[in-house]
Amino acid sequence: MPDLTCSLLGLTLHNPIVLASGILGTSAALLERVAQAGAGAVTAKSCGPAPRTGHPNPITIEWGHGLINAVGLTNPGAPVEAPLLAEARALLQPLGVPLIASIFGGTPREYGEVARTIATARPALIEVNISCPNVADEFGTPFAADAVAAAEVTAAVVANAGGIPVSVKLAPNVPDIVRIARAVGAASASALTAINTMPGMVIDPYAGRPVLSNRSGGLSGPAIKPIALRCVAQLAAEQDLPVIGTGGVLTGIDAAEMLMAGATAVGVGTAVWYRGPEALGQIVAELDEFMAAEGYTSLAELRGLALR
Repeated sequence: MPDLTCSLLGLTLHNPIVLASGILGTSAALLERVAQAGAGAVTAKSCGPAPRTGHPNPITIEWGHGLINAVGLTNPGAPVEAPLLAEARALLQPLGVPLIASIFGGTPREYGEVARTIATARPALIEVNISCPNVADEFGTPFAADAVAAAEVTAAVVANAGGIPVSVKLAPNVPDIVRIARAVGAASASALTAINTMPGMVIDPYAGRPVLSNRSGGLSGPAIKPIALRCVAQLAAEQDLPVIGTGGVLTGIDAAEMLMAGATAVGVGTAVWYRGPEALGQIVAELDEFMAAEGYTSLAELRGLALR
C-alpha cells in the first residue's frame, strides 16, 4: 500500500489532505468529525480582531462549475475564538490531527494583535488571510496585491505568534504571485497556502441583477483548479517555502494533480459542499487507490512530478 504520511513544517500528518478555512466554521464537533473521517489536518474559519456578522443572504450559491461566496468574514472575534480553538485542539490531539488557525485584519497591527490572541490556543499553524483590504491604504488595496504590505503583515504576525509557524494564504489575482511569496518568505513566513478564492460575479438574467447580496464574491471549486495548479507550480518551482495547494480539489485524482504541481499538502474546501464532511476521508481513499493503481509507493514520487 502507498505511504500517504506527509511531513509539513515538522508536523507528521497521517495524509496530505487538509480541511481548508471557512467551509465548516470553528465548531469543535464538526472539526473533530472531519478529522475522524480521515483528514490529515483541519483549518478553522478565519477570525479577526472584532465580531463580524458578515453579509446578508444570499451569501453562497452553486453556479454550475463550483461555488461563489461573499460570506463577509463572519466571526465572533479573536477573544471569543481562541477558547473555541483550544477546545477543538483538545479534541483533535488524541486523533493526531493538527489544528490550523486562520486570521485576518485591517492593518498590520491588527493582524499582530489577532495572532497574539489566537496563539494562546496553541494551534499547530497560523494561516494568514491577506486577501483583505488594507484600511490604511488610500484605495483599500488588499494586502495580497502588494508585496511590501504583505511582508509587513507577515512580520507582524510572526512577531506575535509565540513561535507558532505561519503560513500566508496568497491570492491568485495578482500580476506576480512569486514576488508576493518571496516577500512574505523574507518576512519569516514558514509556508504558503495557495490559492484563495478568485473574485467573480454571477448574474440572474431573469432578475437582471447579481445573485449575491454583495454583488461579487469569491469563486471556488472545479472552475479554479487550473488557476490553482498553475500558481502552485510557479511557487514550487521558483521559491523554497512549502505550499498547501488549495483550489478545486474534489477528488483523489485532483489531489494527485496538486501534489504533482509541487504542493506539500492539499487543501480541500468546496468538496465538503458537494460530498459532505466525509469528503476529505473519501479523497484520501481515492488518492490511495490512484497511487496503488499507478504504482506510486510514496508522496515523494508524486510531489513535483509535473515540474520535472
